[in-house]
Amino acid sequence: MKAIVYGPSHTVHLAEIEKPVPADDEVLLRVRSASVNPLDGHLLKTAPWLRNLMFRMIGTKVRRPGADVAGEVEAIGRNVTRFKPGDAVFGGSGGGGFAEYACPRESKVVAKPPGIGFEAAACVNVAGITALQGLRDVAGVVPGQKVLINGASGGVGTFAVQIAKWMGADVTAVCSTRNVDLARGLGADRCYRLHTRGYSRERRTFRRDLRPRFRQTAAGVEAHTDPQRKMDRRRRSRS
Repeated sequence: MKAIVYGPSHTVHLAEIEKPVPADDEVLLRVRSASVNPLDGHLLKTAPWLRNLMFRMIGTKVRRPGADVAGEVEAIGRNVTRFKPGDAVFGGSGGGGFAEYACPRESKVVAKPPGIGFEAAACVNVAGITALQGLRDVAGVVPGQKVLINGASGGVGTFAVQIAKWMGADVTAVCSTRNVDLARGLGADRCYRLHTRGYSRERRTFRRDLRPRFRQTAAGVEAHTDPQRKMDRRRRSRS
């Protein structure tokens, strides 16, 4: 099969390699669409020895670019129960998504809704999960809470606006002037242009900033927290 592989001096090239065979917990996916995100760029710029070390640490056996894919199941491992050949799925590639075929684990992909194309589905994995984890798992957003999203028109930001609204939050979006209509269309209650007085004034009303902890993932998502809850947490930490 044809696949994009890493070359020397931070380059990639097209190569002919052996078609993968799914392990017991994997599906053989005929890739219909794959998306490029900052993760691919970071890995490309990383020294080869460090990139290989990172792959070993996270347990990725396929050391080729491409994290997000969508396609059709062609074959399944003997322990796979959720999918069958012909099913349309999307999610993480397990490595090497920029190829004609990939072998993600069954747990890393989900069924593609009929109304969503392969191109759109392939864009969800990294950006969508980053936004969801930042809002749900780190910020603990609840209905009625205020959420400020920096970079609301970016990859993570566009998902964050929609997810925050779905969670019942009051969403303030920050983006460039040309993307204000986009942010509003995604559900933002109000929009500010970056580096304006309105944005600076609004930001001071928010208490929690996820950027220090999630610089590479949930960057720019800020959640307003209950001051009393925050004070209680400080008292518990001192005791």
